[in-house]
Parts: sequence; structure tokens; C-alpha cells
Amino acid sequence: MSNVMEIRWHGRGGQGAKTASLLLADAAFNTGKYVQGFPEYGPERMGAPITAYNRISDEKITVHSNIYNPQFVVVVDDSLLTAVDVTNGLSEDGAIIINTTKKAEEIKPLLKGYAGKVYTIDARKISTECLGRYFPNTPMLAAVVVVSKLMPIDDFISDMAESYKHKFASKPHVVEGNIRALKRSVTEVHEI
Repeated sequence: MSNVMEIRWHGRGGQGAKTASLLLADAAFNTGKYVQGFPEYGPERMGAPITAYNRISDEKITVHSNIYNPQFVVVVDDSLLTAVDVTNGLSEDGAIIINTTKKAEEIKPLLKGYAGKVYTIDARKISTECLGRYFPNTPMLAAVVVVSKLMPIDDFISDMAESYKHKFASKPHVVEGNIRALKRSVTEVHEI
């Protein structure tokens, strides 16, 4: 299983990290990949740190454990940079994607010497402007697809549009807002 992509998500309860990991698994599955998307459960509550994972491969996945050496880490809440070792085990040939407005000189000292690629996106601004509320998981989902190059962006947005239409069938404005947030996020994730 040398072609497996492993992703670890760090967020806080209620921010949608678990949901984003499951949506990413669904989108990858729809492209013919083998997938796993799962949270790590503990005494989580609203606002408490949570972890979720994705394994994505062209071959059948036979490993069923947490992910200890991911290629990609997604940090949905930048306050976790001082609360959790988000770079633990992170491959330096991968990347970390952080929801933040902080500048590189503020972020890099918090990454415990991590020398790989670092990307940022302002998921708060995007979700607030596109959805009217703070839902960081949609912008972060788009950011991880852009950075990981998991699938073509147009295929991803098309798949997510179908998923949102099903999930929010009675709320077309929510579908439109999420699609706007995805499209905008694709252009607003930046390497620092």
C-alpha cells in the first residue's frame, strides 16, 4: 500500500472537522478510490480539541488504526497550534494547512521546527461571507484538496455540489453558499 494518502484533521468540537473528513472520504470514494474517514473519540464536547483522519488509496486499505505519520495535517482552529502538537509525525514531504489570519513569522515558531510546506487560508472570512456564519470545514475541505492534489478541483466541486444538494435539499441557499465557499477557497489557500 505504498500509494496511500493519510490526512490528520485537528479541530474543536462543533467546527466540522469530523464532517469534513467524512465528506472528503465520500468525494474520494466517488472517484474510485478506497477510503477511510473516521474520528478519534474521547470525552469530546463543544469546543474541545478533536482529531479526525482520512486514508485514501488506489488499492484496498487493510490498515485500521489511527494515523501516526500523515502526509497532510489540517488545522481547523489555529488556537490548537499552542494546545496540541499538530506536527507530531507529519511528513516533511507533505504539508500542514492552517485556518488562520496570522503571518508566517507568527505561525512558523509554533510548528516545533517543522520544515515542510505550510499553507494558510482564512476560513472564517470565507465562510462568514459565503454562508453568513462561521463554518470553517467547507473552506478547509477545499484547501486540503488543493494542497494534496487528491483529485481535479472541478470534479471535487461537482461532487460536493451533488452531496450538498442531497444533504440540504430543503435549503437551496445553503447549497449555493457552500459551493461559493468551495470555489473561493480554491483560490485563497496560500503557501507561506
